Amino acid sequence: MNLLVVGGGGREHAIIQSLKKNPSVTKIYALPGNGGIAADAECAGIAATDIGGIVNFAKTHDIGFAVVAPDDPLVLGCADELEQLGIPVFGPRKNAAIIEGSKVFSKRLMQKYSIPTAAYAVFTDLKEALSYIEDAPIPTVIKADGLALGKGVIIAQTRQEAKNALRSMLEDKIFGESGSRVIIEEFLTGPEVSVLSFTDGETVVPMISSMDHKRAKDGDQGLNTGGMGTIAPNPYYTAEVARECMETIFLPTIRAMKAEGRPFRGCLYFGLMLTPDGPKVIEYNCRFGDPETQVVLPLLETDLLTIMQAVAAGKLSQVDVKWKDASAACVVMASDGYPTHYEKGFPITLPELGADEHIFIAGAKLQEGTLVTSGGRVLGAVSVKSSLKEAVDGAYALAERIRFGNAYYRRDIGQRALAAKEEQ
Repeated sequence: MNLLVVGGGGREHAIIQSLKKNPSVTKIYALPGNGGIAADAECAGIAATDIGGIVNFAKTHDIGFAVVAPDDPLVLGCADELEQLGIPVFGPRKNAAIIEGSKVFSKRLMQKYSIPTAAYAVFTDLKEALSYIEDAPIPTVIKADGLALGKGVIIAQTRQEAKNALRSMLEDKIFGESGSRVIIEEFLTGPEVSVLSFTDGETVVPMISSMDHKRAKDGDQGLNTGGMGTIAPNPYYTAEVARECMETIFLPTIRAMKAEGRPFRGCLYFGLMLTPDGPKVIEYNCRFGDPETQVVLPLLETDLLTIMQAVAAGKLSQVDVKWKDASAACVVMASDGYPTHYEKGFPITLPELGADEHIFIAGAKLQEGTLVTSGGRVLGAVSVKSSLKEAVDGAYALAERIRFGNAYYRRDIGQRALAAKEEQ
């Protein structure tokens, strides 16, 4: 069977390496893929947002199954278009992907169906938003309604910061139409947890929990990034918390989407805050997280393609999804200066890998046969071990064996989680 995977980052590399394990797979095509993915799949230079190009490619390459991984093509209706060709697809249709495509939609959904989340207000008028901020509790959270490459959320520590954020979105249009509507949201406190889940619109199977590290610098300092590393499982996500999330958040969300005529099939990402008042939803994503995927999938025992096919067919309840009794850590190696300005084009030297090691390439291209850096986040160094401490140490040991110019990575990935484990 020929598979088509839409996307070209570290997340897609992790998905492709897992899909390759299924013996029925003949060939995997990645659109657009990247220089590292090219070692595991045939890459075609078609952008993930070029829905017409993706459809034309699928028509001529005998695709038996497709995985649409990034948010943009899902929100644009890529899954719908491929399904119309008769190709089974893992990934939600456009009318379900709106759960990430519009934060206003998701907040109103949670409000309507009593799913715990932060209090909020929606604005399109700058004057009204500025007036609201005068009396709003500080700190507060300002969110652009639409997709903004992960940069559409600003935590304002002062009233002036909040006003500046509102002006930049509603007046200066820094996020274009994505910021033409904004949410002003209550600031929640507590440990954050990421839970990816398989769902076919009826059944929901949470994956191993994880903890992301968003800030660029050690000690959670510096600018927000796409993620500088992850660990799994998240020690704050206990069995008791998991049961509460299933009852108050996961199942209610799946049922709410079905009730709205928007059944969700694919990977639904729950970004949670474990507040003093219980777990609350910070955000939904309509796809696998990046870099959460890089630590979650290496812990999966059940065949990924089998699960994805069951999701697409509405038969997830028939699959017994099993996980390794182990831990995983991912250290993201970036180009120094990310997420703002950085140099590219440095050759990458990769080491031989042990059985419990993985390297997932995110921002690299092949240049005359040599893998060179081409993005801010270059790759993820992943280790799977029996304990979290061993996994963290293993990921750093792997990172130290990887070479490229201008390399940078945080030195404290997993430390907060290890401290939490010691407290338990």
